[in-house]
Amino acid sequence: MPVKVYKPTSAGRRNASVLDFSHLTKGKRPEKSLTERLKKTGGRNAHGHITSRFRGGGARKLYRKVDFRRDKDGVPATVKALEYDPNRTADIALLFYADGAKRYILAPKGMKVGDKVVSGQKVEPDTGNCMPLLSIPLGLSVHNVELQPGKGGQLARSAGNSCTLMARDAGYATIVLPSGETRKVPWDCRATIGEIGNSDWQNVRIGKAGRKRHMGRRPHNRGTSMNPVAHPMGGGEGRTGGGRHPVSPTGKLAKGGRTRRGKARSNQFILRRRSPGKHVAVGSGS
Repeated sequence: MPVKVYKPTSAGRRNASVLDFSHLTKGKRPEKSLTERLKKTGGRNAHGHITSRFRGGGARKLYRKVDFRRDKDGVPATVKALEYDPNRTADIALLFYADGAKRYILAPKGMKVGDKVVSGQKVEPDTGNCMPLLSIPLGLSVHNVELQPGKGGQLARSAGNSCTLMARDAGYATIVLPSGETRKVPWDCRATIGEIGNSDWQNVRIGKAGRKRHMGRRPHNRGTSMNPVAHPMGGGEGRTGGGRHPVSPTGKLAKGGRTRRGKARSNQFILRRRSPGKHVAVGSGS
């Protein structure tokens, strides 16, 4: 899906770009039975305290109930529409099952209206079909991968992402995640064949502050622009670099600091950690 650039009629238009939604079903409104009201929190918890900063406002939107489990085995479905979902970067596909049921799924790359998909233990490894990792041929790209059988897909769900199935042994499948991490997953867990579509999403430029407000994001202040009492990197005369490695308002390293619990039970399933990246603070580890 190409990225569309407008004529620079204003400063915002000059630096902005949008996705060309030509591949989506035109004029299709969301399926009413598969939507629900999405309540806004403004970043506040049940006590009214802000726990996630810089959130609020934004366009009102409906939540689309996406089927991450894909547990309707043996019933073929037809893709009736490809739709935009304001709640995620990936597009979604509306399925009409042979028994009359309707469900949304994440739309993989190459899916078109009229395609047939099916879920089950032993089905053809075609794009959009869902099956256990035990039945998927090695080397294929998969998305919407479960971590626990029956819980629903949790890995590789955003636009352009996919995992690669590398090996199987002793009840576990080895997959490589989009981050480069290699981990073991029970081979009873399900995954969907193919790569998530809408990969051009990462090339869109927001262009102006107003578009961020439409997304529900309020202005974000730099730590170095604050007073010392408000942020560890604040204070100083004029513009400063902070004088230390970037940290959060509570003093935790913002780039490269450890965020994973050291004694997490799932650590045993990680065979190779993801690359820490080039912005890791010295001595912070990976």
